[in-house]
Amino acid sequence: ILHYQVEPNATIGEIKSMFHKSHPQFYPTRQSIRLDAKGKSLKDEDVLQHLPVGTTATFYFRDLGAQISWVTVFLTEYTGPLVIYLMFYFRVPFIYAPKYDFTTSKHWVVHLACMCHSFHYVKRLLETLFVHRFSHGTMPLRNIFKNCTYYWGFAAWMAYYINHPLYTPPIYGEQQIRLALILFLVRIFLSLNLYCSKTRKIPYPTKNPFTWIFLLVSCPNYTYELGSWLGFTLMTQCLPVAFFTVVGFVQMTVWAKGKHRSYLKEFRDYPPLRSPILPFVL
Repeated sequence: ILHYQVEPNATIGEIKSMFHKSHPQFYPTRQSIRLDAKGKSLKDEDVLQHLPVGTTATFYFRDLGAQISWVTVFLTEYTGPLVIYLMFYFRVPFIYAPKYDFTTSKHWVVHLACMCHSFHYVKRLLETLFVHRFSHGTMPLRNIFKNCTYYWGFAAWMAYYINHPLYTPPIYGEQQIRLALILFLVRIFLSLNLYCSKTRKIPYPTKNPFTWIFLLVSCPNYTYELGSWLGFTLMTQCLPVAFFTVVGFVQMTVWAKGKHRSYLKEFRDYPPLRSPILPFVL
């Protein structure tokens, strides 16, 4: 039990700093401060006098474990698939038979798929560096291994078959490929017109028509992400890509439903017609 004497206008972040001084191993981002042992973590910006406590307050501490910044996590997650896919595309040695080392595919869809895949992850890297704002600056270090296994593993699985010397193009040929490319590019372009805000508020569409999807769904970024991978699946007609799309859709649905529920709980005037990820469906 530790006792601190602080001013009523002190923040939780300041209390974390005081705790860090007495226990250097627990840096602020590693700490979870709660009013109840089983309650939610308080935010760093929460002010003591605004909390349901008296002149004497009891807080509960929990060690969150080693932390790593979200920026580092995303850069690692997205750089891996970009590099791994290109290794298969250029057919570096020890992937396929030696006679195929550094050869190129005769099918133009293979080259198109490489450009789309690379563009997707380059876009994600740039968004991580210049667009995204994170409400929490860190995440548990152990999660990076799980996340990288997911992204890197699927990238290798998809790239192996798409760039394989025996790969065959989609059954409906150029028409299927062109349709898939349009779907992929439209979804990518639409996602470029979304914005990120660190302020917690209800997102509304603006005069920009590309934001009008906010009228129908709470998480359009997941909707567009699904659309781009559906396009990539149609373009490559590759089973691992389809499986990745399905797994990603399931996970994004879980995230979207959670965010949708939090909006409904936090904002009484939240638009009732919105769905989490798919308009009028899910």
